[in-house]
Amino acid sequence: MKQVGSVIAGQETVLVARDATVLETVRLMTDRRIGAVPVTDGDRVVGIFTERDVMARVVAAGRDPGRTPVADVMTTDLVVASPSDTYDDCLGLMQRAKVRHLLVLRDGRLAGIVSLRDLLRVDADEKQQAITLLNAYVHDIPVNLSRRS
Repeated sequence: MKQVGSVIAGQETVLVARDATVLETVRLMTDRRIGAVPVTDGDRVVGIFTERDVMARVVAAGRDPGRTPVADVMTTDLVVASPSDTYDDCLGLMQRAKVRHLLVLRDGRLAGIVSLRDLLRVDADEKQQAITLLNAYVHDIPVNLSRRS
């Protein structure tokens, strides 16, 4: 089963500093077409800022996004995974925690971030490969196992 480390391999992780404003952060998220960013204090991850945070803690609360530091409205109860965790374990973790983004830490340091969409794509690929193998087995068709992973 595919590990989450291979899912984040090669991905650029966008970060914001804790003193960035919500407006700056939302513009960055919009430009990069991402739904969440890790928030850092120096080289330490101190939170995650998500689309849900924007809606619940900024818009609904009537805060000024140009004057509100992201640190004041970020999520600090972090849900994390290790690069060696399987995508299936991560999906279960995200479901239990009711989150759509998961920080991936290697030796306590940020290795990347994975979204629910990323993991569902991997899950669909894995299931399609299993279907192909089962069809080949049932119909005695040779299968090329050197597919992409």
